[in-house]
Amino acid sequence: MKYIIPAVYVKHKFGALWVLALSFAFFTPANLNAQVKEKKIIQFSGVVVTGDSLKPVPFTNIYIAGSRNATLSDYYGFYSFAAEEGSEITFSAVGFKKAHFQIPDTCRESRYSIIQILYLDTIMLREAIVYPWPTREQFRQAFLNMENTNDDMARAQRNLAQEEMEVISMNMSMSSLENYRANMQQYQTRMYYAGGKPPMSIMDPLKWAEFVKAWKRGDFKKKDE
Repeated sequence: MKYIIPAVYVKHKFGALWVLALSFAFFTPANLNAQVKEKKIIQFSGVVVTGDSLKPVPFTNIYIAGSRNATLSDYYGFYSFAAEEGSEITFSAVGFKKAHFQIPDTCRESRYSIIQILYLDTIMLREAIVYPWPTREQFRQAFLNMENTNDDMARAQRNLAQEEMEVISMNMSMSSLENYRANMQQYQTRMYYAGGKPPMSIMDPLKWAEFVKAWKRGDFKKKDE
């Protein structure tokens, strides 16, 4: 580094003295560029995988320490973003330990790729026992006083009673499979008779048989209110 130091001549009664005064320091442009070196921007990319099975870790949080620049890995664990050389990258995902990686400042090319491994973060939780009663004493008392007169066969017969099954079936709505079959049957019927007229129900012999049975049973008689 070069300095320019001016010399000042001072006249004294004992003689002449040369006094060196350091007043200013000038830096050459070459030394200034050597001190302030711009960091190179590189394309940092890679894949995040698990440490045990090497499966991709999707949607991993990847951010540069000390800045707001961040990104996410895709469903296959791949990521790519621009960063400065020498930056410290942090990888964070739910259920895994955080990992840190520093991009080297000696990159010769404008891109850098790695395979980052994340290890599982196992947390042991305390055992939790849930009781339907506030205390164990109340649970013990209720359990001992419980009356269970019906056996398995009696409960099965009660659940499979014919009257209860009929009431349940009448109040039960159609399932998704039954709705799909009904819609497909209607669609096939419309496609089958497309361009023509569908048959009339009055000519259906099965409908006439049901009508005759209902007439004999007296279903059409006027009932007294």
